[in-house]
Amino acid sequence: MAEGWVGEGGGREFERVLDALRTRLTDGTYEVGNRLPPQRELAEHFSVSRDTVQRVLKALAGEGWIESRQGSGTWVIKTQRIQSPTADAAQPGHAVTLASLIGKAFEQPEVTLDVYTLTSESLNAHVRVQTERIRARVIAPQRIALRMLLPSETLELPYPRAEDPAYNEAVRQRLLGITRVHTASLRRALRDLRIEGQGPVPTVDIEIRHVPLAPAFKLYLFNGAEALHGPYEVEQRRIELDSGEEIDALDVLGLGATLTHYVKDDDPNSQGSVFVGSMQSWFDSVWNLLAE
Repeated sequence: MAEGWVGEGGGREFERVLDALRTRLTDGTYEVGNRLPPQRELAEHFSVSRDTVQRVLKALAGEGWIESRQGSGTWVIKTQRIQSPTADAAQPGHAVTLASLIGKAFEQPEVTLDVYTLTSESLNAHVRVQTERIRARVIAPQRIALRMLLPSETLELPYPRAEDPAYNEAVRQRLLGITRVHTASLRRALRDLRIEGQGPVPTVDIEIRHVPLAPAFKLYLFNGAEALHGPYEVEQRRIELDSGEEIDALDVLGLGATLTHYVKDDDPNSQGSVFVGSMQSWFDSVWNLLAE
């Protein structure tokens, strides 16, 4: 995913490949019933060892995304679920995904995206896809405005948390490292679109603020007209530290949680309009009054 993860040790390589495959399991690249590429192909594609690929697949199996079937390879058994009221969600080949919603938002002349999340890894991956579409002149937004709320770096979060308290600081540093790498990558990808006024997008504004809140849910607001909302589900799992050591911890997987898609319409009293309006008001209030 982010360039900063490449070549920085086995732990970071593991996280890079794990994040990339999780993203593909949630953006429609791999669907339930698909067979994953062979380990050899994955290792070559990501320029990592077979051992790293094996550990990534073991982690994904432990999270319930995939299962290995003797003699037939590794199969997808779970993907990101998004409950959406839009008609195209029910049409084959037109499933609503985070990737499709961000892609639709970036097809507008003015893109406004407000995000509240634990880290920015999902957003970074999807926005970088859109920057490539812009450079290829597939889409041509004239203004991009991104506001992102993250938890304060000094806040003691309930997750991720090691079962052995001796590892809690290492777990905290791991989370900070992931967040910083992806926010830096996101800033760079968007700012490169406006370098010296010669970039393909005339106006790009990106601002990241921190709040003293532990996210219980993630929220995306697209162009003030659509919202994607879902809880972080807490679970016990093994995570790998930067040192390469694996430990048991309480963690959350926002990618695996079911998300609900709301759309603002012409009826101010409809469920979609009320939800989008209320979450936009909530975001603005936190941004203006609590954010650092």
